[in-house]
Amino acid sequence: MSRVKGGTTTHARHKKIVKAAKGYYGRRKNTFKVATQAVDKANQYATRDRKARKRNFRALWIQRINAAVRSHDEALTYSRFINGLNLAGIEVDRKVLADLAVHEPEAFGAIVGQAKEAMAVANGRPPRGEPRPPREQGEGEKAG
Repeated sequence: MSRVKGGTTTHARHKKIVKAAKGYYGRRKNTFKVATQAVDKANQYATRDRKARKRNFRALWIQRINAAVRSHDEALTYSRFINGLNLAGIEVDRKVLADLAVHEPEAFGAIVGQAKEAMAVANGRPPRGEPRPPREQGEGEKAG
């Protein structure tokens, strides 16, 4: 049986790396050994930054939601708003909330209102528009 030389396989592998290094500066773009190092490092950065991009977008959404919540009610904070959403049973993610806050402020205002009502009910206060129940005798007076 004749010997098989690996020239075509090696050439294809080298070509793949050099193609990935297209646009790099100096020997990084055409010398296999240097291009391999450059492409490996670029892939490390790409993997790291895919994770970082998710964190950055979540932070951006939170900032936008916080600003929109405060524009509807100065006293309401982001964390209290999210708590109100959970109490109201509204399951809308931060990406959609931020998009609503930017593009449809009226709809976002309605969600803020629902969250505030749910917090009021959870804290034992009646929702807006309903009268307070009458106080019982002795309530609020010092026992003495």
